Amino acid sequence: MTDSCATPSADDLPLSAAEARDRMVAEVTPVTGREFLPVRSALGRILAADIVAPHDVPAHDNSAMDGYAVRFDTLPAAGEARLAVVGTAFAGNAFSGIVGQGQAVRIMTGAVLPAGADTVVVQEAVRVEGGAVVVPPSQRKGQNTRLAGEDLARGAVALPAGKRIGPAELGLIASLGVAEVEVRRRLRVAFFSTGDELASIGKPLAPGQVYDSNRYTLHGLLTRLGAEIIDMGVVPDRPEALEATLAEAAQVADAIITTGGVSVGEADFVREILGKLGEVRFWKLNIKPGRPMAFGKVGNAWLFGLPGNPVAVMVSYTQFALDALLRLSGLDPLPARPLLTVAAANAIRKQPGRREYLRGTVVAVDGRWQVKTTGNQGSGVLRSMSEANCFVVLPEDCAGVAVGDAVQVQLFDGLL
Repeated sequence: MTDSCATPSADDLPLSAAEARDRMVAEVTPVTGREFLPVRSALGRILAADIVAPHDVPAHDNSAMDGYAVRFDTLPAAGEARLAVVGTAFAGNAFSGIVGQGQAVRIMTGAVLPAGADTVVVQEAVRVEGGAVVVPPSQRKGQNTRLAGEDLARGAVALPAGKRIGPAELGLIASLGVAEVEVRRRLRVAFFSTGDELASIGKPLAPGQVYDSNRYTLHGLLTRLGAEIIDMGVVPDRPEALEATLAEAAQVADAIITTGGVSVGEADFVREILGKLGEVRFWKLNIKPGRPMAFGKVGNAWLFGLPGNPVAVMVSYTQFALDALLRLSGLDPLPARPLLTVAAANAIRKQPGRREYLRGTVVAVDGRWQVKTTGNQGSGVLRSMSEANCFVVLPEDCAGVAVGDAVQVQLFDGLL
């Protein structure tokens, strides 16, 4: 017998989007495995140790421009200076002499600054007369030069542990002469869909069936994440099948993602099995779409139980599971996900109470950014995601949007 007036447990109360995300990120800890990779193979991987500069960058004082290297103290306070050109310095082929009083050296960008010189006058500012160069007044000491260690001093941390290696990081590592880097091993993520109504692609649908799109969506999302993917297929609505699949996944993966089977009214055995195999909480999130979600551990693997509707899968993954998976991967700090304010191009109906993630397209119209929602916003309409380039994020207290109202959007770039 149940008491309808009983105080609900903490997990029965709706969680805000921020509360759910913060709880997940706070609980997970990064994988500990590491490996060494050649620099070219490290794109997208996460550093397991600091990259320390083994020498100054740049290694020598050098020229930032094509021009003439001079001694600043040889230039008069007023009027032009006529300097004898005594040589040329190229990048990779330095001038071996010393720049004396009344002298200049023709210098190219990146060339080592000759001894005695401390200033570079750009070639466009001078006048060449025979074997001499005429320098105009108002030069500044040290102009157009790059000092040794200006970018990085020897022993400084060039890239910290926890940093994801992108194209710029590859170049920086190479500029230090480092050939191999220590990175976190790839996160291993197992995933599967549940439901007797799901059919595999390439086969005709039986009455009442739908094609399983969620596994393909997750395959794309996890590939973008850089995870080692373990696709465990479609699991039928049978307790023994689900239990066996979860147990197997927990043996091989760091994280498990399921879709379907976490809503109230769906097979009760799901909760029983998860409770038997681990410690899993079933949350009601104060969002739309994607209200139901499960989170916890099965064995040593973290479980993310997402809703079954295709759009709700993508919303739940991007807003909650993604940052937890990034933290598991060792990324630190987590990326900021700014909300940008733009004008609504169409009216939007909404009831106060839940935070909503609509799909929209941000475009510039007459120099002003605005967003238009992408048609039918049902949680099963995956085309609304395909046609969109952002989420339109409406807060809990929003009671509808009129044309021209300011709304917040979260761009898909860096998210999907």
